[in-house]
Amino acid sequence: MANLNLNQYLREIQSSWQSRSGTEVSELLSFNHPHVMSSKLILEGFEKSVERIVEAPFDEIVVLHLRCLSYINQQKYLEAYTEQSALVQAFTKLFQTQKEDNWALFIMYVISLDLRMFAIKADKELAKKGADKPGQTLEKAAECLMGLFRVCAADNRSSDEDTKRWGMLYLVNQLLKIYFRINKLHLCKALIRAIDASQFKDQFSLSQQVTYRYYVGRKAIFESDFKSAEKYLTYAFERCHKNCRANKRLILIYLIPVKMLLGHLPTPQLLRKYDLLQFSEVVQAVREGNLRRLNNALLQHDAFFIRCGVYLILEKLKVTTYRNLFKKVTLLMKTHQIPIEAYLEALKFMGVEDIDLDETQCIIANLIFENKIKGYISNSHNKLVISKQNAFPSLAAIV
Repeated sequence: MANLNLNQYLREIQSSWQSRSGTEVSELLSFNHPHVMSSKLILEGFEKSVERIVEAPFDEIVVLHLRCLSYINQQKYLEAYTEQSALVQAFTKLFQTQKEDNWALFIMYVISLDLRMFAIKADKELAKKGADKPGQTLEKAAECLMGLFRVCAADNRSSDEDTKRWGMLYLVNQLLKIYFRINKLHLCKALIRAIDASQFKDQFSLSQQVTYRYYVGRKAIFESDFKSAEKYLTYAFERCHKNCRANKRLILIYLIPVKMLLGHLPTPQLLRKYDLLQFSEVVQAVREGNLRRLNNALLQHDAFFIRCGVYLILEKLKVTTYRNLFKKVTLLMKTHQIPIEAYLEALKFMGVEDIDLDETQCIIANLIFENKIKGYISNSHNKLVISKQNAFPSLAAIV
């Protein structure tokens, strides 16, 4: 394939198109296929050869693919993106004319993936040139993919077997990846609603369902819906293929903080297995109710946590750490009426500076409001009066 000449390539792709072999055509339009390594494909005036061998209107797509390949070989990613974008738009028109047929879905998968990858490279090229709007090419790519999505979503008349709606989730996943990258999460809502309303939502390929739930879980984190985030990310982690270790690790980076907020701490074995020891000190600090240790752990690995986008979630663990610290103080006092002063001293011992009795009361009041402590504050006696039964409910039972 790497030594394929132009005529061989054109006859092969025309034959595959005529026989309606979506997988074969998709391979011959993919930039992950060996044919892109051939130096014999880009000849001067190749357009005439394409028109002679490949039938219309598919010939336009082949011409655009070869132009794109030419720019990729020159590492001109902006121009390559322009050609690939034109290719996707030409395919969208052609795809729409194929009534009650979905054999070309495999072609759609390949060209939409390449479009997103070229958009990323084009944006990097623009950034080097000092572009003032990051992600502008990706944004255009998203608009292009939405055209394909509309064609798939509107195919209601075909049979379940032949409908283009089977391609919806793949496109949604490409769009979710783009929206997360350009930080436009509000655009995800309509896509998620479309998949949730689809009759195929539990029948799409498992790999696509895993990807989808990973992004929906991450979106739930941004909305502070940690229970939903746990559900989606757990699904993604448990069903992600055991050999895809890097992907399982990526899911855990978000699942671990969510689980911790809900009162489930990861085991040291899990952290070691997936090389996530950055979390081990955080886990120990929360378990001990040790605020000083938690602050040090967040500081030590702040670059990693910020890069992964979980730093602010881990900051929320301070509330859980307060709860665990106050539980220890309560157990030591061996009474259900504990002076607020005792909690203040514990906070000072843990390195919390510039804190007074009123602020300590405020922390306790918030814990009571969030049902992390069952009791009330007696202002006249400056004491926390706790329930004699289960004063510190399990965090998993609260949320």
